[in-house]
Amino acid sequence: MKKPFVKTNRGEKAQPFIVTAVLLLSLFNSFAIAQKKQKDLPLIPALNAYSFSDLLSAKDAHNNLQVYTLFNLLDWCAAQKIKALDPTAYFFPTYPEVPTDEYLLKFKNRAAELGIVISGTGIRNNFASPDPKVRAEGVELARNWIITASKMGAPVVRLFAGEIPKGYEDKWEEVAGWMIDCYKQCAVFAEKYCIKIGIQNHGDMLQTAAQCIYVLKAVNSKWVGLIIDTGNFKTADPYQDIAEVVPYAVNWQIKESVFGLGNEVPTDFKRLVKIIKDGGYKGYLPIETLLVKGKPYDPFTLVPQMLQQLTAAINEAYQ
Repeated sequence: MKKPFVKTNRGEKAQPFIVTAVLLLSLFNSFAIAQKKQKDLPLIPALNAYSFSDLLSAKDAHNNLQVYTLFNLLDWCAAQKIKALDPTAYFFPTYPEVPTDEYLLKFKNRAAELGIVISGTGIRNNFASPDPKVRAEGVELARNWIITASKMGAPVVRLFAGEIPKGYEDKWEEVAGWMIDCYKQCAVFAEKYCIKIGIQNHGDMLQTAAQCIYVLKAVNSKWVGLIIDTGNFKTADPYQDIAEVVPYAVNWQIKESVFGLGNEVPTDFKRLVKIIKDGGYKGYLPIETLLVKGKPYDPFTLVPQMLQQLTAAINEAYQ
């Protein structure tokens, strides 16, 4: 009877199924190594919900309910294999009031079921207002959403600074003092819930790296960092400003152009990722595409394109 196989050192061929098995095992191991390498990368592309602002804000004329909800967006993220979502607070149906605990648990569980991390959230506030009442309302709103963030598992709450108030154009430090006081109040409260405050440079009171660092150092809390908005440094070389503030980053908003909304010069993702890597940041990098007036805008197309560019730059940086 013929043996199932004969050793190759005797000059005879191994049976085809043995060769196939060895080949498949080799391919599997290569795939596993590639997958492990991908998972181990310290920078992870993600999404900020504001990319879908118009759609998430649209209401049905018959019942005034959202046409497209954050739950819909979670499902889309899962289909696109997006690993993390920053669901901006004003897209929750009750904003500025916080959602019910039942709603938050349902949202948190759905994200977990789909394997999507909730990387942060954010509110609208104005800590640069000359009116103490407006600032106090902002602090109270922040406190409410800090609690909300803790319930849904978001580690960061984004807070704005506020626009430069009329009549205070040459009194930046005075206005910054109001902001710093508000941030300090929020930081003390956030610590109780192990939530970090993310101050965003929104091209308002915070337009340069120096201004951001001035505020962060004055607040002086490990519970306060920066959400780096790559498209809102109003300087000649935004890449330089980004490099200066990377050590303070707790989250990001990666924009289509570092030179501002509507600028035709696209973000150099290779350069940006190198800056982020060299600065020592590790974590999620949410992108945020924005509608430019007069131009067609389809986030379902733009978001995947931008994520693909960012992913390619990350993979190249960590080869």
